[in-house]
Amino acid sequence: MSILTTVLGVIAGIVILVLLAALFVKKEYTVQSQVTIDKNSRVVFDYIKYIKNQAYYSKWVLMDPNAKMNYSGTDGTVGFTSAWDSENKNVGKGVQEVKKILDGERIDCEIRFERPFKNVAQTFMEVTPISESTTNVQWGMLGKNPYPFNLMNLFIPGMLEKDLDTSLGTLKNNLEK
Repeated sequence: MSILTTVLGVIAGIVILVLLAALFVKKEYTVQSQVTIDKNSRVVFDYIKYIKNQAYYSKWVLMDPNAKMNYSGTDGTVGFTSAWDSENKNVGKGVQEVKKILDGERIDCEIRFERPFKNVAQTFMEVTPISESTTNVQWGMLGKNPYPFNLMNLFIPGMLEKDLDTSLGTLKNNLEK
């Protein structure tokens, strides 16, 4: 019986430590990545403002080309939604909605995840001309996880940043062809 008591005590101790650690981790997370593309900023913006084009550069969309997609509204305008449903656990199910467009500069979206977990994140893509033929593209995501799930914020930014880097690299390659 003492081995069982020791094992249970260790497990309880680990759970308590994890819950205590979560008290000191921010609930919000922010992730940003950027790339320089050798194309005019207008050309770049006119491509990224269409959410359907993410099928050609977003790592998450490319993970499951067989995901069920459902679109509503006019792509490239405020209010457009792109809903996905995938059996791939890394893709899951959710909806992306265009919330604001600053023509030629920035597009803001809200992503409502349903599976593998429920959450809401705000995303943006912003283009800044460097020269007539070179553009900086920044992609960012801001989200929040309630206690004790905020402990994931120690790992989420690094994972998301890698995915954003991959997606922006693909965007660059596609637009510079």
